[in-house]
Amino acid sequence: MTPEFVIDFCRTAMEMMLTIALPMLCVGLVVGLAVSIFQATTSIQEMTLQFIPKIICISVTLVIAGPWMLEELSDFTTSIIVGFPEWVRIGAGVANQGLDIP
Repeated sequence: MTPEFVIDFCRTAMEMMLTIALPMLCVGLVVGLAVSIFQATTSIQEMTLQFIPKIICISVTLVIAGPWMLEELSDFTTSIIVGFPEWVRIGAGVANQGLDIP
């Protein structure tokens, strides 16, 4: 395996990780901001007030976006498993062209 292949593969894996985590991170950010504004206007400084709504909203987001996330992760994993024999051949020096990274 060439260094370019490893870098590109890691980049693709990180992009997949961020794509899968993005819905939950965005919901957590929006809910946290809304609760913080509510706490600032009402002068309520209770720590659990911020924690409980985040857990509930992120759980709902996970239930809604879960099937999509699972499908994306399954497709990525399948492409890795299917492409692995080709990557091993290329790494062994049999062929060095036609490398298709998922």
